[in-house]
Amino acid sequence: MLTIYDWFGYELPIKERYRLIKEVGFDGVLMWWSDLLNRGDYKSGPGMAREAGLFIENIHTPFQVQDDLWSDNLDGEAAFNCYLQCVADCAEFEISTMVVHLPDEDHPHNVLGMDRIKKIADKAERIGVNVAMENLRNFSNLSYVLGQVDSPRIGFCYDCAHHYRNNPDKDLLAMYGSRLMALHLHDNCGKAMHRLPFDGTLNWPEAMKNIAKTGYAGSTAIEAMNWGYQELSAQEFLQSAFEKAEKLEALRH
Repeated sequence: MLTIYDWFGYELPIKERYRLIKEVGFDGVLMWWSDLLNRGDYKSGPGMAREAGLFIENIHTPFQVQDDLWSDNLDGEAAFNCYLQCVADCAEFEISTMVVHLPDEDHPHNVLGMDRIKKIADKAERIGVNVAMENLRNFSNLSYVLGQVDSPRIGFCYDCAHHYRNNPDKDLLAMYGSRLMALHLHDNCGKAMHRLPFDGTLNWPEAMKNIAKTGYAGSTAIEAMNWGYQELSAQEFLQSAFEKAEKLEALRH
């Protein structure tokens, strides 16, 4: 199965966006889940995606609140409530998984933050939602949370480009592959990220081999943006993304 992040760039009506994604051959989408970034009525997305014949693999919770999660203030409480609401939304819209950015390395974990994570885990367990923690510049927090919270509903979202940019010396998939719940596949090119696979510096045969070793059965999921591809139309960009996704899928088998 092949999926793509639904807000891949380009200003398009949402129905047209999903029509094009389906038309080039993708099976499903990863959805942005917030009205931040001026993306409108995001809760109408699941119905439109399914109407277009796409399944929803997961939602991406708003990264704008990530560093507040450990904070003992109103912003911290708001971030906590945001993630709790995302768990409830997944259940309501029948979406299995949500992706979360933990605070970065400048915001070390604390007792309050871990208490909030455990409450998120409790709610996720009660209503059957997976909460996948994504690797960014947050290895200390990520490793601590995954080490301390032994819940079948708290797992790992593997972002390959963030891995090779931020923690190339750590074998994240060997460490957390047994808890893998989501993939974000895109390429690096110098400081530029979210390039289409094979348009940057990643060793894709190695990366996909390591993913395959985990036994992960989810989709090959593209999280590329059109940054640097302005010469392509939306359909051309999606067609290229689909062809590269097919190549990645072949490398998993």
